[in-house]
Amino acid sequence: MTSWPAAPLPAEELAGALRPFGESTMLPARAYISPEVYGWEQRHLFAGTWSCVGRVDELPTQYGVVAGDVPVLLTPEGAFANTCRHRAHELLPDGGSSDRNVVVCPYHAWVYTLDGQLRAAPRFPEKPAGHDLVRLPSTTWHGWVFVNATGDAADFTVHVGAMAGLVAPYAPEHLKLAARHDYEVRANWKVIVENYHECYHCPHIHPELCAVSPPTSGDNFDLPGAWVGGAMDLREGVETMSLDGRSAGAFLPGVDRRRVLYLSLLPDLLLSLHPDYVMAHRLRPAAPGRTRVECSWYVQDGVPDASYAEEFWDRTNRQDWTACESVQRGLGSPHFRPGPFAPNEDAVHQWVTMIADAYRGTPPWC
Repeated sequence: MTSWPAAPLPAEELAGALRPFGESTMLPARAYISPEVYGWEQRHLFAGTWSCVGRVDELPTQYGVVAGDVPVLLTPEGAFANTCRHRAHELLPDGGSSDRNVVVCPYHAWVYTLDGQLRAAPRFPEKPAGHDLVRLPSTTWHGWVFVNATGDAADFTVHVGAMAGLVAPYAPEHLKLAARHDYEVRANWKVIVENYHECYHCPHIHPELCAVSPPTSGDNFDLPGAWVGGAMDLREGVETMSLDGRSAGAFLPGVDRRRVLYLSLLPDLLLSLHPDYVMAHRLRPAAPGRTRVECSWYVQDGVPDASYAEEFWDRTNRQDWTACESVQRGLGSPHFRPGPFAPNEDAVHQWVTMIADAYRGTPPWC
């Protein structure tokens, strides 16, 4: 796909966000508070690209999930439209699961095999032909499952682009889940991503983070793919991001032990790659001003306790959520006007440009 319908935002409201860095501004308020823009994003940025729907080793035999605004059914054979071919009833609700070796619609009991073929339709004299489940593009990448729920996105390798080479040394698919926190943040999902990609705010709200990593350190990447990211350095004598700067885990082989990478793959996966653990934030927007965030920590097998990383980032996360919620309230003010970027907010500028281009009808991989 090389284009899609433009978002319900006037072109003049996006003009400031599309100026060169140093002249550009943030997105307009409607990008964060409008139900119409939110609905467009759900169909195009979430269902229409590659949504992360979970970890492959945690999914049951059948699992229902919503990617953007499209219900999806996951089975060991792949991803399918979670829509019965009879009367469109969902085969499983969002978050619902089953360990059966067939898929049974709860409405009229049509039966499908795990590879989506219609097996039986009660009371029909013959099984209706041509009514198998609609298969959707899906892939597993470093242990995470991704689905393109509209079925017409670019190939995942194009979508992830050069981010693949940055993640590969950390091999998250070989790490084990050590801890998980679920948060509900009263802010638009883009506010969370934008906060993630700048440390201009760090000296003011993150004393623990600044104690282990200079807020002015590192740089940002500008490489192909539908993602944004950068790196920050650890202070001299600091082993990792923890409250005392020490690691109680095991260092990952072959990675840079002096830097932490912060990468976000559009639309919903944020990866923080540390010398001794990987942290992932998976975003699930629930409304224009509300986002569910699943935060997971992954460590090497044999590490008994990752609380040193969990405690540090739970504190930091909550500091960020408070700030993001305040931003969301400010965006609703009639006095808000998009502001400029600070000189070290180039990653946020990259993100805003990608979103603004998408709003104008250009998919992020183009």
